[in-house]
Amino acid sequence: MSFKVTVEPSGHEFTPGADEAILDAALNNGLAFPYGCRNGACGACKCKKLSGDYDYGENEPMAITPDEQADGIILTCQAIPRSDMVLEVKEITSNKEIEVKNVPCRVESLDKLSHDVIRMILKMPDADEMQFLPGQYIDILLEDGRRRAFSIANAPRNDSRIELHIRHVEGGDYTGYIFNEMKEKEIIRIEGPHGTFFLREDNERPIVLMGGGTGFAPLKGILEHCFDSSNSRPVHLFWGVRAKEDLYMNDVAEKWANEYAFLTFTSVLSEPKAEDNWEGKTGFVHEAVAETYPDLSGHDVYMSGPPAMIHAAKDTFVAKGLSLDNLFSDSFDFANDK
Repeated sequence: MSFKVTVEPSGHEFTPGADEAILDAALNNGLAFPYGCRNGACGACKCKKLSGDYDYGENEPMAITPDEQADGIILTCQAIPRSDMVLEVKEITSNKEIEVKNVPCRVESLDKLSHDVIRMILKMPDADEMQFLPGQYIDILLEDGRRRAFSIANAPRNDSRIELHIRHVEGGDYTGYIFNEMKEKEIIRIEGPHGTFFLREDNERPIVLMGGGTGFAPLKGILEHCFDSSNSRPVHLFWGVRAKEDLYMNDVAEKWANEYAFLTFTSVLSEPKAEDNWEGKTGFVHEAVAETYPDLSGHDVYMSGPPAMIHAAKDTFVAKGLSLDNLFSDSFDFANDK
């Protein structure tokens, strides 16, 4: 039997599956509940039960005192609803509310998505899943002290694994190593999450997502979060690359646009090849956005990709009425590996 959980003061509602912990169900429904270890030991997920019944199944609540339990405090990572419940939870709305971690992780898989893009899946330690907001990034920490930043390409519900899209930079030492030498099961150290580029969910404005190249990665994470959270805001994804071969997950984006009524997808080629037989949009991706939306005054715009694209788009979009308060960007500046 399933029971509804209502969250105050946000008014969010979700229904956990049979014997599913409240925290797991909240994350699966796109809600940003606070948490840490997810095994009842740290207490970061504590919240107040306003009404309803629950139990901890076969688990012993370690990070909670009898006095706290008497006051209605529960651990959402362990508590299982046994009736409809109302909880008072301070949901996370800012990157400042999330702990930045420095942890080792294992390279679980390396999949070549195109001639110059690899998808890397990192498996987090069981006791150190990384909480993050959709769109943030992590740093890979190199042995010589250098850092390499990569956007997280999956939704927060998949916090035991981090998905990265890595483009091979010509002459780049580390990206060359990833493409030519790195093996699965290798252990690397990462730090994160970082960044203020994440989805704002405090309004109902339509959303424009614009990515250039592997700037698609954080937008993928944002979209997957929208799918989890029953998003009702219109979303238009624009993805700009040079040629058709650079649309390394085009089939995925097209599938999403067919499945979700709120999502529109437009791909744009700046230098299509003759063999592409391209009949879609051409030119610069920010110009395609401006052509489609001559008035951006009522929109939120998220853009990620090369610095030149970000700078050109900013001026163009402001001229189309976009408020700088509603413009969020992630500029992919390449570190000097050479």
